[in-house]
Amino acid sequence: MPKVAIYSILKKGKDEFDQINSNYLKLISRYADIKDEMIFNKQIDKAQKEGEQSAKAAYTDALAPHMKGFSIILDPAGKEMTSEAFSTIFEKEDHIAFFIGGAYGFDETIKRKADMVMTLSRLTMSHKLARSVLLEQIYRGLTIINNHPYHK
Repeated sequence: MPKVAIYSILKKGKDEFDQINSNYLKLISRYADIKDEMIFNKQIDKAQKEGEQSAKAAYTDALAPHMKGFSIILDPAGKEMTSEAFSTIFEKEDHIAFFIGGAYGFDETIKRKADMVMTLSRLTMSHKLARSVLLEQIYRGLTIINNHPYHK
């Protein structure tokens, strides 16, 4: 059973995505050990007020310690994949960590450290929506490799 972790630069709080995300986390747990961690600290808050470079540096500082296993950065300029191609990652890798950046995205330093930089879409979307889309695609990928009919 693969281990999957999602690390998001995101303030914790209740919103309209909670029910959807909780449902996908439950579904994913049938096929993988799943961890979903939202990270937002005082350094990130302060850095975002200072500007893009400070914010990107704060995101890197907060996320870099979690880059263990096969690390995937989500970025609009990243590699596009089909759901079928995405599913093969779960066959090949035992521990996969996904990273969703903050309002300013990622700096090049952390992108170079990642095993893959991929996009969920060329469209820009909110981080909360990107997290929900990622959870759905993780579930879809796991159902593909486990021959579950969800994908069809």
